[in-house]
Amino acid sequence: MIQIQTVKTKIGELLLGSFEDRLCLLDYKYRKMRSAVDNRIQRAFGCGYVEESNDLLKEAEQQIEQYLHGHRKEFSIPYLFAGTDFQKSVWTALAKIPYGKTVSYLELSRSIDNEKAVRAVAAANGANSMSIIIPCHRIIGSSGELVGYAGGLDVKKRLLILEGSFHNQQSLDLV
Repeated sequence: MIQIQTVKTKIGELLLGSFEDRLCLLDYKYRKMRSAVDNRIQRAFGCGYVEESNDLLKEAEQQIEQYLHGHRKEFSIPYLFAGTDFQKSVWTALAKIPYGKTVSYLELSRSIDNEKAVRAVAAANGANSMSIIIPCHRIIGSSGELVGYAGGLDVKKRLLILEGSFHNQQSLDLV
């Protein structure tokens, strides 16, 4: 079974899940694609969800809180992707974007040597089931605008402000 738990944070409720001692889910509980993401994960691992905690989920919760309070820039949680080979290549490239840096969908497409796949890269980015750890919030539009995010653009903006990569910080404060 995939062990899941809900965690309340200052950016909303997150759903965490682990399978075989690796994180396979860290996502916004109330996102639009919730059922599609859950179905994909359960199909990939051939089992359902059970609501219970474990040491890995507790550690993931602790690391997320540290990140949200500005005390962590990298995560040390083992994880497992549930998706197509193409999606996995996009998510692997996303994981390499450093804290405090943003890139466009085009730049992300180039990083996987598939410059013409911008729309497919955007779709894979939107299907990411491990927000924050696999930092899809660091993807922006080609002209620098904030575009789509499972947690909403307001949360995306707050995360980028936290990381110092969004400089219009007016009244958004995470701490």
